Amino acid sequence: MRILALIPARYSSTRFPGKVLAKDTGKFLIEHTWERACAAELVDEVIIATDDKRIVAAAESFGARCVLTGADHQSGTDRIAEAVEGMEADIVINVQADEPEIEPGNIDKVARLLIDNADYPMATLAADFATAEQVGDPNIVKVVTDSRGRAIYFSRSPIPYDRDAGGVGEADRYMRHLGIYAYRKDFLLKLTALPQTPLEMTEKLEQLRAIENGFGILVGKVERTCDGIDTPEQYAEFVKRYQSKSRRD
Repeated sequence: MRILALIPARYSSTRFPGKVLAKDTGKFLIEHTWERACAAELVDEVIIATDDKRIVAAAESFGARCVLTGADHQSGTDRIAEAVEGMEADIVINVQADEPEIEPGNIDKVARLLIDNADYPMATLAADFATAEQVGDPNIVKVVTDSRGRAIYFSRSPIPYDRDAGGVGEADRYMRHLGIYAYRKDFLLKLTALPQTPLEMTEKLEQLRAIENGFGILVGKVERTCDGIDTPEQYAEFVKRYQSKSRRD
């Protein structure tokens, strides 16, 4: 079984343009993510998919394989689907480019979900929330599952709604969705060929396209999470953590 990790990367970003090429640590932001993905034991190859030649040049400078894709993709999933269409692969893992502290074990975990569960075409991960305030944050996606671990719904709103608590109850009643996905290659190509769905467009969550079309998404639970880099301030905090760790090492 051949497993590929794809890192979709675009230069434009509303809150932090060019963030994947930020280099205050001495390495590109996307280079950190690529190195973490390369440390996953089950992944045969890590590939960057981008529409920007600046990112291609950066990737080549640190030895990463990079595929130049079209510029009109609406999501990272669409971008990696184009990149892997002609490649040999059984499972494709979508790793967010702006997560330089992602746990390699989490990448293995989401791959293992599909290896061990042949009936599912897609898998993702979730974790506990640290605080009730996070549950109420629309930028942090929530997921609810059935007793088998199959996703029922994803939302930016607190789900389930705690009626007794007036909306958000104790944090341990909720699951935080992590933006990593594993797809069987044939399913990835099928899913991205489907039109966007009403719930997907309303919530701005592409995984809802699979649910609305009746496909099962298996959700695995992990303990350790990392936040993506969305703003210059978050990047500055990452740089501090990285430099502090480097001094200790």
